[in-house]
Amino acid sequence: MAEVVTSDRNAYDRYYFNAHGRTGDPFALFGIGYYPNLGVVDGYVTVRTGDRQLTVRASDALDLQDRLNPEVGPFKIEVIEPLQELRFTCTADDHGVGFDLHWRGSFPAVDEVPHLWKTNGTVVLDAQRFAQVGTWEGELRVDGTTHAVTPGTWLGTRDRSWGIRPVGEPAGPGRAAAEPIEGFWWNYVPLRFDEFALVVIVQEDPDGHRVLNDAVRIWPAESGKRPEQLGWPRIDVHYTSGTRIPEGATIHLTEPDGTPLTLEIECKGYVALNAGTGYGGDSWTHGGWKGRDWIEGVDIDLTDPGVAAMVPFGLLDHVARATIDGKEGWGLFELGTFGRHDPSGFADYGSVAP
Repeated sequence: MAEVVTSDRNAYDRYYFNAHGRTGDPFALFGIGYYPNLGVVDGYVTVRTGDRQLTVRASDALDLQDRLNPEVGPFKIEVIEPLQELRFTCTADDHGVGFDLHWRGSFPAVDEVPHLWKTNGTVVLDAQRFAQVGTWEGELRVDGTTHAVTPGTWLGTRDRSWGIRPVGEPAGPGRAAAEPIEGFWWNYVPLRFDEFALVVIVQEDPDGHRVLNDAVRIWPAESGKRPEQLGWPRIDVHYTSGTRIPEGATIHLTEPDGTPLTLEIECKGYVALNAGTGYGGDSWTHGGWKGRDWIEGVDIDLTDPGVAAMVPFGLLDHVARATIDGKEGWGLFELGTFGRHDPSGFADYGSVAP
């Protein structure tokens, strides 16, 4: 744990969480990341309320000898029961956001399939995750307003990922400057239903070739059932005309016995991951060295023309209402699409839905 097996500068180990009611307003994302070969640890919280995204982010030098107490600046994670319960706190109210939230997993955490992505022979990402859906309890404080978080209403998803991905200050552009990627299409859909959970993950190249493909149903631990594979997902995203912002999607799955399953998604409010959270599009990215004991609050107006023009070129995390086989569920519909994607009819970076 103290020393990773690789000397790759892009080695990382990260916690990601989201928390939401049933409307998508407010909608909170938060996490802590370790970057052992950069000597950096950082954390963030971003909350969307109305057309604002308020973010608090913190960074510090990494202590490689203390990996059992995840914390940085005002952010702290306490593991109460491994893979089941934890507490995440943030004491940065003077920067705009604070919270004290208790997570309980509703179903077992599930290992996702390994994720390997190469471009022009270069490994861009080589990572592994486990994912889980669950409920939250506690309070979320945003710009002086306290939101009571109750497990009957507030749901969420989390993942823990590790491996290699671009982090910190950008490396030299090299070939990528002359031959940038033509396009990127990514869809991540973890959902919580009363009786089971679903996790669907798809990444495609510009011509539609699948880089990553996974669809599983997770049953309660007491059922004794292992996660069930639900075939090769076919995803029809319903884009808002003139944009690449989804209103919903129809995802075609398959039972192990071959019976078709249709999953319908309705998108609620979203957080733009490239507007303050550290996932690109900003002066701060995960793993970047900002000095010791660094903290910053950011308030972004999503209607600002400069911001609105940037948002489509990053990931959007939507609160999702889902139905399948007459059952209602809630969770995350994460979509990233920019550049060429033949199955969607997008010819280049300027293409949008008709």
